[in-house]
Amino acid sequence: MYTLGGKHFGSEDLAGLLGSGPTGISSVWTALLAKTLPRDAYSCAKSILKLLCQHRINGWSDSYHDVISALPLPFKDKYAVVRSGEAFISVDDEAAVVRFLDEAAIRAKKSLLALVDVQDAAMLLCAYQFAMRPVQIAMLTFRDVKVRREDVGMLASVHIAFRMAKQRSSSAAKPMLRRVKREWTPLFVEIDRHFQASGGDAGARVFGATSANEASRRISSLLRDLLELGATAVNLRHTAAQRLVDAGASQEELAEFLGHSDVTTALVYYETSANQAERVNNALGISEIYQRVARIAHDRFIGPEELAQLKESQQIGGAPHGVPIAGIGGCTSGQAACPYNPILSCYGCRKFMPIHDVQMQSRVLADFRVVARFFHDSSRGDAASPAYLQLERTIAEVQAVVLELEGSPS
Repeated sequence: MYTLGGKHFGSEDLAGLLGSGPTGISSVWTALLAKTLPRDAYSCAKSILKLLCQHRINGWSDSYHDVISALPLPFKDKYAVVRSGEAFISVDDEAAVVRFLDEAAIRAKKSLLALVDVQDAAMLLCAYQFAMRPVQIAMLTFRDVKVRREDVGMLASVHIAFRMAKQRSSSAAKPMLRRVKREWTPLFVEIDRHFQASGGDAGARVFGATSANEASRRISSLLRDLLELGATAVNLRHTAAQRLVDAGASQEELAEFLGHSDVTTALVYYETSANQAERVNNALGISEIYQRVARIAHDRFIGPEELAQLKESQQIGGAPHGVPIAGIGGCTSGQAACPYNPILSCYGCRKFMPIHDVQMQSRVLADFRVVARFFHDSSRGDAASPAYLQLERTIAEVQAVVLELEGSPS
Protein backbone atom coordinates (compact mmCIF):
# COMPACT_ATOMS: atom_id res chain seq x y z
CA MET A 1 0.00 0.00 0.00
CA TYR A 2 2.80 2.41 0.90
CA THR A 3 5.41 1.15 -1.58
CA LEU A 4 5.29 4.41 -3.57
CA GLY A 5 6.65 6.19 -0.52
CA GLY A 6 9.89 4.23 -0.85
CA LYS A 7 11.01 6.34 -3.80
CA HIS A 8 11.81 9.16 -1.37
CA PHE A 9 14.51 7.11 0.39
CA GLY A 10 18.15 7.16 -0.58
CA SER A 11 20.31 4.04 -0.39
CA GLU A 12 21.80 5.21 2.92
CA ASP A 13 18.34 5.76 4.42
CA LEU A 14 17.22 2.30 3.43
CA ALA A 15 20.44 0.68 4.66
CA GLY A 16 20.12 2.43 8.02
CA LEU A 17 16.50 1.34 8.37
CA LEU A 18 17.22 -2.31 7.54
CA GLY A 19 20.31 -2.50 9.73
CA SER A 20 19.02 -0.65 12.79
CA GLY A 21 17.31 -3.45 14.71
CA PRO A 22 14.82 -2.84 17.55
CA THR A 23 17.43 -1.23 19.80
CA GLY A 24 18.67 1.28 17.25
CA ILE A 25 15.47 2.23 15.50
CA SER A 26 14.87 5.29 17.69
CA SER A 27 17.95 7.20 16.52
CA VAL A 28 17.47 6.11 12.90
CA TRP A 29 13.84 7.24 12.97
CA THR A 30 14.78 10.61 14.47
CA ALA A 31 17.24 11.16 11.63
CA LEU A 32 14.58 10.25 9.06
CA LEU A 33 12.08 12.67 10.61
CA ALA A 34 14.67 15.45 10.38
CA LYS A 35 14.65 15.06 6.60
CA THR A 36 10.95 16.08 6.47
CA LEU A 37 10.08 13.53 3.82
CA PRO A 38 6.49 13.13 2.57
CA ARG A 39 4.18 11.40 5.02
CA ASP A 40 3.79 8.31 2.82
CA ALA A 41 7.58 7.76 2.99
CA TYR A 42 7.36 7.20 6.75
CA SER A 43 4.34 4.94 6.30
CA CYS A 44 6.42 2.94 3.82
CA ALA A 45 9.25 2.72 6.38
CA LYS A 46 6.84 1.33 8.98
CA SER A 47 5.61 -1.25 6.46
CA ILE A 48 9.22 -2.34 5.88
CA LEU A 49 9.78 -2.73 9.62
CA LYS A 50 6.62 -4.81 9.96
CA LEU A 51 7.86 -6.99 7.12
CA LEU A 52 11.10 -7.51 9.05
CA CYS A 53 9.02 -8.51 12.08
CA GLN A 54 7.04 -10.99 10.04
CA HIS A 55 10.19 -12.75 8.81
CA ARG A 56 12.12 -12.28 12.08
CA ILE A 57 15.05 -10.49 10.44
CA ASN A 58 17.81 -8.63 12.34
CA GLY A 59 16.22 -9.13 15.75
CA TRP A 60 12.72 -8.04 14.76
CA SER A 61 9.68 -10.14 15.71
CA ASP A 62 5.92 -9.79 16.06
CA SER A 63 6.36 -8.61 19.64
CA TYR A 64 7.76 -5.31 18.33
CA HIS A 65 4.61 -4.26 16.46
CA ASP A 66 3.68 -1.87 19.27
CA VAL A 67 7.14 -0.28 19.06
CA ILE A 68 6.70 0.32 15.34
CA SER A 69 3.20 1.74 15.82
CA ALA A 70 4.55 4.17 18.42
CA LEU A 71 7.10 5.67 16.01
CA PRO A 72 5.85 9.23 15.37
CA LEU A 73 4.76 10.49 11.98
CA PRO A 74 5.19 14.10 10.76
CA PHE A 75 2.46 16.46 11.91
CA LYS A 76 -0.35 16.79 9.44
CA ASP A 77 -2.86 19.61 9.78
CA LYS A 78 -6.06 17.96 8.57
CA TYR A 79 -7.74 21.35 8.52
CA ALA A 80 -5.09 23.06 6.40
CA VAL A 81 -7.42 23.47 3.41
CA VAL A 82 -10.03 25.06 5.69
CA ARG A 83 -7.53 27.52 7.18
CA SER A 84 -6.27 28.48 3.73
CA GLY A 85 -9.78 28.82 2.30
CA GLU A 86 -9.14 26.21 -0.40
CA ALA A 87 -11.94 24.04 1.01
CA PHE A 88 -14.61 26.63 0.21
CA ILE A 89 -16.27 27.47 -3.06
CA SER A 90 -16.50 31.15 -3.95
CA VAL A 91 -19.64 33.23 -3.54
CA ASP A 92 -19.97 33.38 -7.33
CA ASP A 93 -19.88 29.59 -7.41
CA GLU A 94 -22.45 29.43 -4.62
CA ALA A 95 -24.69 31.71 -6.65
CA ALA A 96 -24.27 29.39 -9.64
CA VAL A 97 -25.33 26.41 -7.51
CA VAL A 98 -28.38 28.26 -6.23
CA ARG A 99 -29.37 29.35 -9.74
CA PHE A 100 -29.03 25.78 -10.98
CA LEU A 101 -31.19 24.42 -8.15
CA ASP A 102 -33.79 27.14 -8.74
CA GLU A 103 -34.00 26.30 -12.43
CA ALA A 104 -33.99 22.55 -11.81
CA ALA A 105 -36.84 22.89 -9.31
CA ILE A 106 -38.90 24.90 -11.80
CA ARG A 107 -38.36 22.29 -14.51
CA ALA A 108 -39.01 19.42 -12.11
CA LYS A 109 -42.32 20.98 -11.11
CA LYS A 110 -43.33 20.80 -14.78
CA SER A 111 -41.94 17.24 -15.10
CA LEU A 112 -39.47 18.38 -17.76
CA LEU A 113 -36.46 16.52 -16.33
CA ALA A 114 -35.48 12.87 -16.54
CA LEU A 115 -35.56 11.05 -13.20
CA VAL A 116 -31.77 10.67 -13.02
CA ASP A 117 -31.32 14.41 -13.60
CA VAL A 118 -33.78 15.20 -10.80
CA GLN A 119 -31.96 12.77 -8.52
CA ASP A 120 -28.59 14.36 -9.28
CA ALA A 121 -29.97 17.84 -8.58
CA ALA A 122 -31.51 16.65 -5.30
CA MET A 123 -28.19 15.12 -4.24
CA LEU A 124 -26.51 18.45 -4.93
CA LEU A 125 -29.21 20.10 -2.81
CA CYS A 126 -28.47 17.79 0.13
CA ALA A 127 -24.75 18.51 -0.05
CA TYR A 128 -25.19 22.27 -0.42
CA GLN A 129 -28.08 23.02 1.96
CA PHE A 130 -27.52 20.39 4.65
CA ALA A 131 -23.76 19.68 4.37
CA MET A 132 -24.58 15.98 4.09
CA ARG A 133 -21.75 13.55 3.50
CA PRO A 134 -21.86 11.38 0.35
CA VAL A 135 -22.48 8.29 2.49
CA GLN A 136 -25.50 9.95 4.11
CA ILE A 137 -26.82 10.98 0.71
CA ALA A 138 -26.35 7.52 -0.78
CA MET A 139 -28.04 5.78 2.16
CA LEU A 140 -31.18 7.96 2.07
CA THR A 141 -34.30 5.83 1.49
CA PHE A 142 -37.89 6.75 0.68
CA ARG A 143 -38.73 5.85 4.26
CA ASP A 144 -36.54 8.79 5.31
CA VAL A 145 -38.31 11.33 3.10
CA LYS A 146 -41.65 12.83 4.09
CA VAL A 147 -43.48 14.82 1.43
CA ARG A 148 -46.46 16.81 2.62
CA ARG A 149 -48.56 18.36 -0.09
CA GLU A 150 -50.22 21.62 0.84
CA ASP A 151 -53.21 23.34 -0.73
CA VAL A 152 -53.54 23.55 -4.49
CA GLY A 153 -51.14 26.13 -5.90
CA MET A 154 -48.78 25.90 -2.91
CA LEU A 155 -45.42 24.17 -2.86
CA ALA A 156 -45.17 21.00 -0.80
CA SER A 157 -43.10 20.76 2.36
CA VAL A 158 -40.38 18.11 2.47
CA HIS A 159 -38.51 16.75 5.49
CA ILE A 160 -35.65 14.27 5.32
CA ALA A 161 -34.12 12.22 8.12
CA PHE A 162 -30.61 10.76 8.15
CA ARG A 163 -28.17 9.55 10.76
CA MET A 164 -24.87 11.00 11.91
CA ALA A 165 -21.86 9.50 10.13
CA LYS A 166 -18.27 8.71 11.17
CA GLN A 167 -19.22 7.99 14.78
CA ARG A 168 -17.24 5.61 17.00
CA SER A 169 -20.28 3.41 17.60
CA SER A 170 -23.64 2.85 15.93
CA SER A 171 -25.40 3.93 19.12
CA ALA A 172 -23.74 7.36 18.84
CA ALA A 173 -25.11 7.87 15.32
CA LYS A 174 -28.15 9.91 16.25
CA PRO A 175 -30.86 10.74 13.70
CA MET A 176 -31.04 14.25 12.26
CA LEU A 177 -34.08 15.92 10.71
CA ARG A 178 -33.86 18.60 8.03
CA ARG A 179 -36.43 20.64 6.12
CA VAL A 180 -35.84 21.27 2.43
CA LYS A 181 -35.99 24.88 1.28
CA ARG A 182 -39.54 25.29 -0.01
CA GLU A 183 -38.48 26.63 -3.42
CA TRP A 184 -36.51 23.42 -4.02
CA THR A 185 -39.10 20.91 -2.79
CA PRO A 186 -40.35 20.15 -6.36
CA LEU A 187 -37.18 18.08 -6.81
CA PHE A 188 -38.20 15.65 -4.08
CA VAL A 189 -41.87 15.83 -5.07
CA GLU A 190 -40.95 14.71 -8.59
CA ILE A 191 -38.79 11.85 -7.27
CA ASP A 192 -41.65 10.82 -4.99
CA ARG A 193 -44.08 10.92 -7.91
CA HIS A 194 -41.94 8.45 -9.86
CA PHE A 195 -41.68 6.27 -6.75
CA GLN A 196 -45.44 6.24 -6.17
CA ALA A 197 -46.11 5.46 -9.83
CA SER A 198 -43.74 2.50 -9.80
CA GLY A 199 -45.02 1.14 -6.50
CA GLY A 200 -41.49 0.67 -5.19
CA ASP A 201 -40.30 -0.48 -1.78
CA ALA A 202 -40.04 2.19 0.93
CA GLY A 203 -36.56 0.92 1.69
CA ALA A 204 -35.31 1.72 -1.82
CA ARG A 205 -32.57 4.35 -2.22
CA VAL A 206 -33.98 7.78 -3.09
CA PHE A 207 -31.20 8.69 -5.51
CA GLY A 208 -30.43 5.24 -6.87
CA ALA A 209 -26.85 5.49 -5.60
CA THR A 210 -25.38 2.22 -4.39
CA SER A 211 -22.38 3.67 -2.54
CA ALA A 212 -20.86 6.84 -1.13
CA ASN A 213 -18.33 6.82 -3.98
CA GLU A 214 -21.11 6.84 -6.56
CA ALA A 215 -22.92 9.70 -4.82
CA SER A 216 -19.69 11.70 -4.59
CA ARG A 217 -18.84 11.03 -8.23
CA ARG A 218 -22.29 12.08 -9.48
CA ILE A 219 -22.24 15.32 -7.48
CA SER A 220 -18.72 16.18 -8.68
CA SER A 221 -19.69 15.35 -12.26
CA LEU A 222 -22.73 17.62 -12.04
CA LEU A 223 -20.65 20.50 -10.67
CA ARG A 224 -18.04 20.01 -13.36
CA ASP A 225 -20.24 19.41 -16.42
CA LEU A 226 -23.15 21.76 -15.81
CA LEU A 227 -21.67 24.43 -13.55
CA GLU A 228 -18.01 24.19 -14.62
CA LEU A 229 -16.91 23.98 -10.98
CA GLY A 230 -13.98 21.83 -9.89
CA ALA A 231 -15.62 21.16 -6.54
CA THR A 232 -16.83 18.12 -4.61
CA ALA A 233 -19.47 17.32 -2.01
CA VAL A 234 -16.77 17.88 0.63
CA ASN A 235 -16.25 21.47 -0.59
CA LEU A 236 -20.00 22.06 -0.35
CA ARG A 237 -19.99 20.69 3.21
CA HIS A 238 -17.14 22.99 4.29
CA THR A 239 -18.82 25.96 2.61
CA ALA A 240 -22.15 25.28 4.33
CA ALA A 241 -20.39 25.10 7.71
CA GLN A 242 -18.53 28.37 7.14
CA ARG A 243 -21.74 30.01 5.93
CA LEU A 244 -23.42 29.05 9.21
CA VAL A 245 -20.52 30.34 11.32
CA ASP A 246 -20.40 33.63 9.43
CA ALA A 247 -24.11 34.01 10.18
CA GLY A 248 -23.35 33.85 13.92
CA ALA A 249 -24.12 30.21 14.80
CA SER A 250 -22.88 28.90 18.15
CA GLN A 251 -20.54 25.92 18.54
CA GLU A 252 -23.47 23.73 19.59
CA GLU A 253 -25.55 24.78 16.59
CA LEU A 254 -22.67 24.11 14.20
CA ALA A 255 -21.96 20.70 15.76
CA GLU A 256 -25.63 19.74 15.44
CA PHE A 257 -25.72 20.94 11.83
CA LEU A 258 -22.62 18.96 10.84
CA GLY A 259 -23.55 15.92 12.90
CA HIS A 260 -20.52 16.15 15.20
CA SER A 261 -20.73 14.62 18.66
CA ASP A 262 -17.86 16.85 19.85
CA VAL A 263 -18.56 20.59 19.75
CA THR A 264 -14.83 21.41 19.56
CA THR A 265 -14.25 19.52 16.30
CA ALA A 266 -15.34 22.41 14.09
CA LEU A 267 -13.56 25.26 15.90
CA VAL A 268 -11.40 25.76 12.82
CA TYR A 269 -14.36 27.38 11.07
CA TYR A 270 -14.51 30.04 13.78
CA GLU A 271 -10.79 30.68 13.38
CA THR A 272 -11.32 31.15 9.66
CA SER A 273 -14.26 33.43 10.30
CA ALA A 274 -12.12 35.52 12.64
CA ASN A 275 -9.58 35.89 9.83
CA GLN A 276 -12.33 37.15 7.57
CA ALA A 277 -13.42 39.65 10.22
CA GLU A 278 -9.84 40.94 10.40
CA ARG A 279 -9.82 41.43 6.63
CA VAL A 280 -13.03 43.42 6.94
CA ASN A 281 -11.48 45.59 9.65
CA ASN A 282 -8.50 46.20 7.40
CA ALA A 283 -10.77 47.17 4.53
CA LEU A 284 -12.76 49.51 6.77
CA GLY A 285 -9.60 51.25 7.93
CA ILE A 286 -10.15 50.43 11.60
CA SER A 287 -7.25 48.02 12.04
CA GLU A 288 -4.50 49.13 14.42
CA ILE A 289 -2.00 49.42 11.59
CA TYR A 290 -4.12 52.16 10.04
CA GLN A 291 -4.77 53.87 13.37
CA ARG A 292 -1.03 54.50 13.64
CA VAL A 293 -0.64 56.21 10.27
CA ALA A 294 0.80 59.63 11.09
CA ARG A 295 0.66 61.42 7.78
CA ILE A 296 -0.54 60.72 4.29
CA ALA A 297 1.30 61.59 1.09
CA HIS A 298 -0.06 64.81 -0.38
CA ASP A 299 1.18 68.24 -1.43
CA ARG A 300 -0.79 70.44 0.98
CA PHE A 301 -4.24 71.15 2.37
CA ILE A 302 -6.39 73.81 0.75
CA GLY A 303 -9.42 75.72 1.97
CA PRO A 304 -12.87 75.97 0.34
CA GLU A 305 -11.99 79.38 -1.14
CA GLU A 306 -8.81 78.06 -2.76
CA LEU A 307 -10.72 75.06 -4.13
CA ALA A 308 -13.30 77.34 -5.71
CA GLN A 309 -10.56 79.36 -7.43
CA LEU A 310 -8.99 76.31 -9.09
CA LYS A 311 -9.70 75.48 -12.69
CA GLU A 312 -12.62 73.11 -13.17
CA SER A 313 -10.25 70.41 -14.44
CA GLN A 314 -8.27 70.68 -11.21
CA GLN A 315 -11.33 70.21 -8.98
CA ILE A 316 -11.74 66.51 -8.20
CA GLY A 317 -15.08 64.76 -8.51
CA GLY A 318 -16.48 61.42 -9.60
CA ALA A 319 -18.73 58.50 -8.72
CA PRO A 320 -16.54 55.52 -7.76
CA HIS A 321 -18.65 52.34 -7.40
CA GLY A 322 -21.74 54.47 -7.94
CA VAL A 323 -21.11 56.81 -4.98
CA PRO A 324 -21.12 60.47 -6.13
CA ILE A 325 -18.27 62.35 -4.45
CA ALA A 326 -17.16 65.92 -5.12
CA GLY A 327 -15.40 68.77 -3.36
CA ILE A 328 -12.77 66.61 -1.68
CA GLY A 329 -9.87 68.68 -2.94
CA GLY A 330 -7.82 69.62 -5.96
CA CYS A 331 -5.08 68.24 -8.20
CA THR A 332 -1.97 70.16 -9.26
CA SER A 333 -1.94 68.40 -12.64
CA GLY A 334 -5.64 68.29 -13.36
CA GLN A 335 -8.04 65.38 -13.23
CA ALA A 336 -8.31 65.10 -17.01
CA ALA A 337 -4.56 64.53 -17.31
CA CYS A 338 -4.53 61.76 -14.68
CA PRO A 339 -4.44 58.20 -16.08
CA TYR A 340 -5.77 56.73 -12.83
CA ASN A 341 -9.23 56.29 -11.38
CA PRO A 342 -10.34 59.64 -9.89
CA ILE A 343 -10.89 59.79 -6.13
CA LEU A 344 -9.82 56.17 -5.56
CA SER A 345 -6.28 57.05 -6.64
CA CYS A 346 -6.18 60.64 -5.36
CA TYR A 347 -5.68 59.87 -1.69
CA GLY A 348 -2.00 59.09 -1.26
CA CYS A 349 -0.96 60.91 -4.43
CA ARG A 350 1.67 63.67 -4.09
CA LYS A 351 -0.30 65.88 -6.46
CA PHE A 352 -3.47 65.69 -4.37
CA MET A 353 -4.50 68.74 -2.31
CA PRO A 354 -7.19 67.62 0.18
CA ILE A 355 -9.71 70.20 1.32
CA HIS A 356 -9.22 71.25 4.94
CA ASP A 357 -12.68 70.06 6.01
CA VAL A 358 -12.81 67.17 8.45
CA GLN A 359 -16.57 66.72 8.01
CA MET A 360 -16.22 66.39 4.24
CA GLN A 361 -13.39 63.86 4.54
CA SER A 362 -15.33 61.92 7.20
CA ARG A 363 -18.33 61.67 4.85
CA VAL A 364 -16.06 60.30 2.12
CA LEU A 365 -14.69 57.76 4.59
CA ALA A 366 -18.22 56.69 5.58
CA ASP A 367 -19.27 56.35 1.93
CA PHE A 368 -16.31 54.13 1.10
CA ARG A 369 -16.95 52.00 4.17
CA VAL A 370 -20.48 51.36 2.92
CA VAL A 371 -19.06 50.22 -0.42
CA ALA A 372 -16.51 48.00 1.35
CA ARG A 373 -19.23 46.37 3.42
CA PHE A 374 -21.20 45.72 0.24
CA PHE A 375 -18.14 44.07 -1.31
CA HIS A 376 -17.68 41.90 1.79
CA ASP A 377 -21.33 40.87 1.98
CA SER A 378 -21.37 39.88 -1.68
CA SER A 379 -17.93 38.26 -1.93
CA ARG A 380 -17.01 37.02 1.58
CA GLY A 381 -14.33 39.70 1.81
CA ASP A 382 -12.23 38.20 -0.94
CA ALA A 383 -8.84 39.75 -0.21
CA ALA A 384 -7.63 38.76 -3.68
CA SER A 385 -10.20 40.95 -5.45
CA PRO A 386 -8.42 43.91 -7.13
CA ALA A 387 -11.39 46.20 -6.50
CA TYR A 388 -11.49 45.16 -2.85
CA LEU A 389 -7.76 45.75 -2.43
CA GLN A 390 -8.08 49.18 -4.02
CA LEU A 391 -10.90 50.06 -1.64
CA GLU A 392 -8.85 48.83 1.31
CA ARG A 393 -5.91 51.03 0.35
CA THR A 394 -8.08 54.08 -0.40
CA ILE A 395 -10.00 53.84 2.87
CA ALA A 396 -6.73 53.63 4.79
CA GLU A 397 -5.52 56.80 3.09
CA VAL A 398 -8.80 58.68 3.68
CA GLN A 399 -8.63 57.57 7.30
CA ALA A 400 -5.14 59.04 7.56
CA VAL A 401 -6.34 62.39 6.16
CA VAL A 402 -9.18 62.49 8.70
CA LEU A 403 -6.81 61.69 11.56
CA GLU A 404 -4.41 64.37 10.39
CA LEU A 405 -7.18 66.96 10.20
CA GLU A 406 -8.52 66.00 13.62
CA GLY A 407 -5.05 66.40 15.09
CA SER A 408 -4.29 69.77 13.49
CA PRO A 409 -5.37 73.21 14.77
CA SER A 410 -8.46 74.57 13.03
